Amino acid sequence: MDTKSMNLLLRVGAAAAVLSLAACASPEKTPATAAVAVSHNAVENAVSAGAPELAPAEITAARDKMMRANQALAAKDYKTARELAIQAQADARLAQSKANSAKATAAADALNEDLRVLRQEVDRANSDQPQQQ
Repeated sequence: MDTKSMNLLLRVGAAAAVLSLAACASPEKTPATAAVAVSHNAVENAVSAGAPELAPAEITAARDKMMRANQALAAKDYKTARELAIQAQADARLAQSKANSAKATAAADALNEDLRVLRQEVDRANSDQPQQQ
């Protein structure tokens, strides 16, 4: 074998060794870690949307499940960590949706009140004008 072939063979062998070591790592750890990270972001988004004030039960449930998911991850119980993280993410999204819905409802109510007042003013202005025949 020449030097080029040996270098190529060494590189392929090294790559195979790296892939073998990566395959030995827990297949559940990466999805669990990713799920916990996604649930953390979902909780942050819900908090930013006003969930603590507008959907307190849902955001509390999300935070609790996220905390338990972190504990399970630390204990290397990847299956439980992933399940809890997915549940936390669902709770956080529900909290965010409820908060957004409450804000939209409040905005619609305010707009309806503004329209009611405007109609009253128009009606009053029309009644103050003399009737033309």
